[in-house]
Amino acid sequence: MDQFIGRRHELMLLDEELSLVRTTGEGRFVWMYGRRRIGKSRLAQEFVETANAPYLFFQAPRRPHPDGLNRFIDALADSALPAAQLVRRGTRADTWPAALELAAYEATPQRPAVIVVDELPYLIELDAGVAADIQEAWDRELRRRPVLLLCIGSDLRMMRALTEHPAELFGRPTREMQVQPFSPRDVGALAAADAADAFDRYLVVGGFPQLARSWPIGLSRHAYLERTLADPACPLVVDGLRILEAELPQEVLARDVLKAIGYGERTFTGISRYSGVSNHSTLDRALKMLQRKGIIDAETPYPIGAGKQKRYLVADPYLRFWLRFIAPHIEEIDRGRSDLVLARIERDWRTFSGFAVEPVIRRSIERLLPEGRFGDARHVGGYWTRSGAVEVDLVGVSSLRLGAVAFVGSVKWRENRPFGRDDARDLVAHRGQVPRTDDALLVGVSRAGFQSGVGLDVSLSPDDLLDAWPEP
Repeated sequence: MDQFIGRRHELMLLDEELSLVRTTGEGRFVWMYGRRRIGKSRLAQEFVETANAPYLFFQAPRRPHPDGLNRFIDALADSALPAAQLVRRGTRADTWPAALELAAYEATPQRPAVIVVDELPYLIELDAGVAADIQEAWDRELRRRPVLLLCIGSDLRMMRALTEHPAELFGRPTREMQVQPFSPRDVGALAAADAADAFDRYLVVGGFPQLARSWPIGLSRHAYLERTLADPACPLVVDGLRILEAELPQEVLARDVLKAIGYGERTFTGISRYSGVSNHSTLDRALKMLQRKGIIDAETPYPIGAGKQKRYLVADPYLRFWLRFIAPHIEEIDRGRSDLVLARIERDWRTFSGFAVEPVIRRSIERLLPEGRFGDARHVGGYWTRSGAVEVDLVGVSSLRLGAVAFVGSVKWRENRPFGRDDARDLVAHRGQVPRTDDALLVGVSRAGFQSGVGLDVSLSPDDLLDAWPEP
């Protein structure tokens, strides 16, 4: 198995839960969820392989009862749990409560049983009673036994709903964990990359560990894309399709709306025009659904009192890249003309990266707050006018409710030209057009450094931004 990078905090939490099982002799129930393909299964596998406890790892199928139950029993027979011997000798279970209780057979505090159910929503989609069955098994038996039950799911809405009142599993998990995508620092660590290269890689592969691992150490962006796009079945090409098929299996209209945003349309009017969804109520519902699923973000200019004009953005960096450059041209990749796709990427990379890196930089700076050099800022956004005549990349505010602006900033993600005096003068001019910026600090972010004497209050390099994220 290739090198496991990151997830130290998540592994620590899982270790804590297992330690509690060992010290108390009672069950613990971990509810783990996160977006598809961000490494939840890999994290769970790493945990069970290093936990020094017998375990069952069950990959739930999209199959109705009793197929799902039979597969669980088969997986139990192949596991290292004590119950495996019973199943091999013919012991069976006809219900989920009986099967889960069987898996806990002869578990002891010294040798607790770890039971992993991966992609639980697949079972529940076709057998709604599974949640109640898990509740019954937990309440009746597992919570009193030295068992660690770990349920994993990628359907965020379902996983949250299953543990909310009045759902059957409300109050049962002893710990809920939301696994986040890899950070830019995690991506950089996989490639032993410097800070600027780490962010550039992140703009292509996002926080998906498998994609990040597909980019070898030392390989340039052009060389990686040239080699990768030549294979129509490579993860960089097909993972976007898989994500949309899983998240939006029937929502054709929502896909059209998402394509418009991925193309670069950010306003309600522009999205309507590009997607062909002219009915405002229909478009509004599609946008809200994409927001609920975490696929897009809706932004308003800071400070909020400056206006209510929303802009929409694909939330994940990889999907931003995929929807912009790959999705519209998959047929070219399929017929062996990935060179055309690569040429477009190279032609538009500077414009795309300058836009795509801004939300990543905002998140990075926000992780540094509160910090004295940024005044009393607690939140970081941007500012724009309805006409687009004024746009400010970074606006730091102390409160989202009409608070004064602590700083305004400009991002220059150029590879070879540093942040210069002209850039600083433009920023000063724009500061005067943002409401409530009387004493706002000036912040500059530059990929290629800064000219001397630019007159900024804070100058941030890629290294400064990467340091905002925890070590892998």
